[in-house]
Amino acid sequence: MSHSMHFGVTLPQIKRTWEECKGAAVSFDGLGYDSAWVCDHVYGVPNPQLPILEAWSLISAVAAVTDQIQLGTLVTPPLFRNPAILAKQVATIDTIAGGRVIMGLGAGWFQPEFEAYGNPFPSLGQRMGALEEAVQIMKSMWTEEKTSLDGKHFQVKEALCEPKPPRRPPILIGGTGEKVLMGLVARYADIWNNMAVTQSQLAQKVEALKKRCGELDRDPDTVQISQQCVVIIEETEEAAEAALEKAGRIYGGHMGAGLREHGIWGTPEQVIERIERHRALGCTSFLMEFFGRDTRRPAEIFAEAVLPEFRR
Repeated sequence: MSHSMHFGVTLPQIKRTWEECKGAAVSFDGLGYDSAWVCDHVYGVPNPQLPILEAWSLISAVAAVTDQIQLGTLVTPPLFRNPAILAKQVATIDTIAGGRVIMGLGAGWFQPEFEAYGNPFPSLGQRMGALEEAVQIMKSMWTEEKTSLDGKHFQVKEALCEPKPPRRPPILIGGTGEKVLMGLVARYADIWNNMAVTQSQLAQKVEALKKRCGELDRDPDTVQISQQCVVIIEETEEAAEAALEKAGRIYGGHMGAGLREHGIWGTPEQVIERIERHRALGCTSFLMEFFGRDTRRPAEIFAEAVLPEFRR
């Protein structure tokens, strides 16, 4: 299966107003980006004092002010919300959006926000189990008349979801675990998203995914490979170098890990070259956080100078 190149962009969400987010969303929609993304945290990470707009409320609002761009979360943990209620919410949001929602899921990792809001934060293995049950519930509620599941983590009994979403929302599973998580991707997901912190390990992670798919007799080409990444794009090499140094200080070892060696940065020509390196490893989707206080300007440069190279 051949996947077309997909370019998504994150929306301003932390220390930003709704007006800033709306303005960016409308701009990205008009520039021809494929998708827009928000993180599903209730705390500003890593500083809980940072104000942050809640993910699914935000997507619902963005759905109403955009026309073309797909919308998703990076990523929603299963233990934040009852998955049956979430499936109903997503079906409604997808109805508002006209079939543009991507369901981004992951195990969750920031323990303080779970516990502060009264949610359990069990072992990673248990969170993976909850993730699997949540996927089963949501996919069933979007496609079947009634859904029942008597699971270890969630129980639903003949749950209804009407109206159904215009399309069954694609499932993105994000994470880096090469056994259990990749097994869930191979079993349930349409898209696997590699986290920014392991961007340097993309080739290794792709091979692990292929192995899990082989164990389940699934064609690995039916899973789209996606990379979360910071993108620095400037008109000159000097400006790109200066921005790279600043980004390293701001993002640190998570979003900024290995940015110089393995990230996507530079002039438009250099950015195209670095995207091609990822594509050679099988990555055809890029979920990008443009570097800058107002990300609309770098998004404009990218749309003008980079997107056309991959739309031919």
